[in-house]
Amino acid sequence: MTTIAITGAAGAVGRLLTRELSSDYDLILSDIVPLPDGGDSGFPFHLTDVSDFDAVRRALDGADAVIHLGGLSSEASFEETLQANIVGTRNVFEASRQLGIERVVFPSSNQAVGFYRKQRDLGTDITVRPSGWYGVSKAFGESVGALYADKFGLRVFVIRIGRHAPLPENIRGLSIWISEEDLVQLVRIGLEHPDVHYEIVYGVSDDVRSYFRNDRAYELGYRPVSRAEDHVDHAYAHENDRPPIGPVGDRYIGGRLPAMDYVGDPNRSGR
Repeated sequence: MTTIAITGAAGAVGRLLTRELSSDYDLILSDIVPLPDGGDSGFPFHLTDVSDFDAVRRALDGADAVIHLGGLSSEASFEETLQANIVGTRNVFEASRQLGIERVVFPSSNQAVGFYRKQRDLGTDITVRPSGWYGVSKAFGESVGALYADKFGLRVFVIRIGRHAPLPENIRGLSIWISEEDLVQLVRIGLEHPDVHYEIVYGVSDDVRSYFRNDRAYELGYRPVSRAEDHVDHAYAHENDRPPIGPVGDRYIGGRLPAMDYVGDPNRSGR
């Protein structure tokens, strides 16, 4: 495998992966917006709306694997989410199938299970409980990935990312943080591990307060090098940088997103 297509290449994670993978792979980059600062990465770049199937197919042509970052990365209306994250994700998988691409790495989100109550030891073999339309779109992408793995033979690696940031941004971040180094390590496992068929792992570093059990990631060789607990002082110092999320946000893994427009019964929501 020599050529990797990265959708959403202009975003923070896309730029990180471009930098970290460029010495080992040829890359094909795409996004709905140009690369920042007119960046000339030295690799082909396609200005692509992922809701346009023909444009997606052109952008992926020649790739051996895809890292699908394109689409919305936060909560939005259903109509916006439908086109960018649901239609767009289906387009990436279908174009991959048509082009004979072997692997798709799909960065999902903790928001696919965001309505679980905060707890330890949440595995991947659970029913999805999305926190909003963004979480729904990520749960959809996970299901489409399973379909394309089982029915069409793609190798699909899903990473439910907690929170990617230079350091844990607050106390919640101590339970969901992943560093750049550890995220890149997981992506490389998805691109390279021979045993990948359809896998879901959590995108978290060595977080002793983690809500998640990440057994499969460790079975596939994941060895995080970063520890959230090394940055406790930073997390506590910045706890009040953002407005409080309230009792609903405090209850669920998804934080602010479950609390948006919430009128449910707290004795029944999640578990």
